[in-house]
Order: sequence, then C-alpha cells, then structure tokens
Amino acid sequence: MSEEILINVTPRETRLALIENGLLQEIYLERRSRSGYVGDIYLGKVVRVMPGMEAAFVDIGLERAAFLHSADIAPIGADGLEVREGEPVDITTLLHEGQMIVVQVAKDPIGSKGARLTTHLTLPSRHLVYVPRNPHIGISQRLENEEERSRLQALLQACVEKEDMQDKGGFIIRTAAEGASEAELLEDIRFLRKLWAAVERRINKSREIRVLYRDLPLYLRAVRDLITPGIEKIRVDTAEAFEEISSFVHDFIPDFKDRVELYAGERPIFDLYGIDDEIDKALGRQVKLKSGGDLIIDQTEAMTTIDVNTGAYLGSKNHAETVLKTNLEAATAIARQLRIRNLGGIIILDFIDMDDPEHQRQVLRTLTKALEKDHARTSVTGISELGLVEMTRKRTRESLGQILCCPCPVCHGRGRLKTAETICYEIFREIVRVARVYENDELLVLASQVVVDRLLDEESSTLADLQVLTGKTIRFQVEPMYTQEQYDVVLF
Repeated sequence: MSEEILINVTPRETRLALIENGLLQEIYLERRSRSGYVGDIYLGKVVRVMPGMEAAFVDIGLERAAFLHSADIAPIGADGLEVREGEPVDITTLLHEGQMIVVQVAKDPIGSKGARLTTHLTLPSRHLVYVPRNPHIGISQRLENEEERSRLQALLQACVEKEDMQDKGGFIIRTAAEGASEAELLEDIRFLRKLWAAVERRINKSREIRVLYRDLPLYLRAVRDLITPGIEKIRVDTAEAFEEISSFVHDFIPDFKDRVELYAGERPIFDLYGIDDEIDKALGRQVKLKSGGDLIIDQTEAMTTIDVNTGAYLGSKNHAETVLKTNLEAATAIARQLRIRNLGGIIILDFIDMDDPEHQRQVLRTLTKALEKDHARTSVTGISELGLVEMTRKRTRESLGQILCCPCPVCHGRGRLKTAETICYEIFREIVRVARVYENDELLVLASQVVVDRLLDEESSTLADLQVLTGKTIRFQVEPMYTQEQYDVVLF
C-alpha cells in the first residue's frame, strides 16, 4: 500500500493530508487564530467546584473555562507521584475555588463546550509517552504481535534501569516503536526527561495562569505520530518547514531522511490529488458510491447518523446480492469518511436491511477491517434488532465541518427555511394583531421579494378578505436585504 503525507504551510494556516493509494484518507488543519490545545499543559485556576457533577471549571486562559471531572484528578503524594485511591473521592476534598492546579488538555473545545482537562500528565516523543507522575510501564494495544510486545517491554525496562529512572515516572510504548532499538528508546527517554525537567522549572516559578508546555506544530506532530514504514514520501511546500522536518527526522527517524522532499512544483501541492475538491465533498451530506448507491451523513450535537441507500443501483443478480454489494462498498466508504471528516462520539450506521446472517457478518468484517487503519480509537457493536450498527470513535478535536464552517445565518443551522406560504400566513396573523391594537388606517408590510410576490398573487384573495375584516389598507414594500423568513408589519 502506497502512502504519502502532503504538507501545505502558509503564515496563517497549516494543512496536512494523508494519502493512501492516491486517495485522501485524513486531513489535518491548524490555524494560527485557533490552533488546537490537546496535549498542552497549563497552570490553571479553579473558578467553580460543582459537587453535584463531581467536576470543576478551571480557567486556563482560554475563551471558555475548561472542564475537569473528578475521575481525571489524581492527588500527588510527597514523592511527586500520583496517589491511586481505591474508592472515588469527593471532589470538594480535592479542589477548592481559587486553587492553582497543573492540568493538561485532553479534548479541544468543541461547539459550546469548553476544553476537557486531566491531571494525568503525559509527554509524547517518537516511540514513547512519558507519564511523569505514574511509575507504570505500558504498551499500545495496537501493537498486536505478542513477541514484539514482550521484546519492547523488556527492552524499555532495561533502559529505565540503565537511566536510573525507577520511581521517576513511567512510560507507554507507542505503536511507532515497533522494531525500535535500545539506542532509540534511550534517546527518547533522555529527551523526555529533559523536557519534563523544563516543565517542572516553569511549574515551580509560576504563580499565575499560564502555558507550561505547548505541543509541537502540526507538521512536526504529524511526522512524529503518522510516520509508519508504509509512508513513502513526505512532501512539504515551504522551505522553512522542510528544514524543521528534515532536522526532526534526522534526529529521531534517520531511516526516513531520504523520504522528506521539498515540493517546488508550479501547481499547488494539494492539487496533486484533488484534495481541495475532496474537502468540499466532505462538507456535504451526500457521498456517492461507485455502484450508484449513496451515503447520507448527518452530524448533530448528540451523535452522527449515516444512512446507506441503493440509489440507482439495481444489480445484475437477485435483491440480496444487490444489497450486499452496496453495503460492502458503503462499509469501506464509511470508514474513509469518518477519517476525512474526523467525526467522533456516537455514530449510528443504518445499512440496507439484510436477512442473511452471513451477509451481515461480511459487512461487519469489512467495516472492522477498514477501521483498523484509523488513528482514532473505534469500537463497533453488532447489528441490532433494528438493523443498526452502533459505534464510537474517539473525539479529541473538532470535526472538519466544525473547523471550516459556521451555522447558516439564514436558517441558524436548521438546514431548512420556512416556505413563502408559511411566512404569508404568519404575516396575516401579525396584521390581525397589529390592527386590534392601533387605530391607523394603513399598514405597511416589509418582506422579501418572494414573499411579497406570493402575497400579491396566490394569496391576493385572502389579502382582500383581510382588508375587509380589519378595515385597513395594507401596502407592501420589498426589502432586498431581508431573508425569506424576515418580515415586519409597521404603521403607515
């Protein structure tokens, strides 16, 4: 499988695309005005403790106070390590208003919700994640080869002992560590120890709300987190970012130094695979399938629903085979759309009904297999009695639509407008209300062109009856700046 990473850097925005076999699979965006906060460590101030929710709001200097649940708080003992409590502890014994606390952002602010915080601090490097306040040694569940897992755990334990780091925090072995040598793990351990020492110095010196540690910029995080043996090229279109990435790769992943390339083509780098067109498609509700079927994707506050339709596809065999072929194609397309759109939380998939249990198993296997490539953690249930597949996908940052779009100022996010007919009837009711209160002989209706046209045409007889009923002359004026739903009835 051929994979590439394309990186487009401008002064205000960085965009990164992960390409597999010529197709966009994931898109990452970071804007200077609203870059993500996940992984950043802050000295924050508790502004409100809520015993009923077992949570607190913490001011870390962002627009909205961030949320810290008691489950994400671990008391720190005299040795500087987390104290693991057997029983849940009352949040009022852990925090009080005005208290300064060191926290890390676990989830970015999304919609109207503030950032989600934790006191379980972690610092990532290429192969390891350092947990400075917990002596635990762990390993990524995505590393499935038991022999390699055992080798890495033994190797890490030996490195920790060699560096005399017992009781000085713990480590989690990342998926990227597969095949790593002792020298590479030692280099990561030393780097992370220096990094934590710098963070500790800032903690000890600080008395006010401030950033203690900020994660790497997007293009360096991507190199750290996304590079796998399957990545054949990393193309960057800016000399400065190219130099930084080359230096990072030279220090941490020297085997990849020949795969980093400065793109100097005349066409914009994202034009190579039509990525801007793919992004535009990912903002729409409908996704066309090659078979003629389609997906309808609706994202709401509570969950995302995806409906599979056969559309124009009739198939050359029987109905069951037609449904199976469409559902199999849809399963692969759904996994790709979840990654491109970065949809998270609860996701409900409504495949076309299948009576054959073997067909159901085939579709679930295809979906699960396609989701294995996803960098976000996913969990999939079986097909329910209603024929639905329920799944979750870990959400740590805003979806593509939330980053690139805002609610429509006309419909305010409903996705629908009241019809001109509906607005005409609202205007009639408003005319009656105003006529009963005021003695004026004339009223003026201000509305959009389409509404005024309907009032004077299809609704003209109703309008004539209304003038007789109220005893008032009604005039109309088109307001070009009014939306279809806007109108005013004023005295004339």
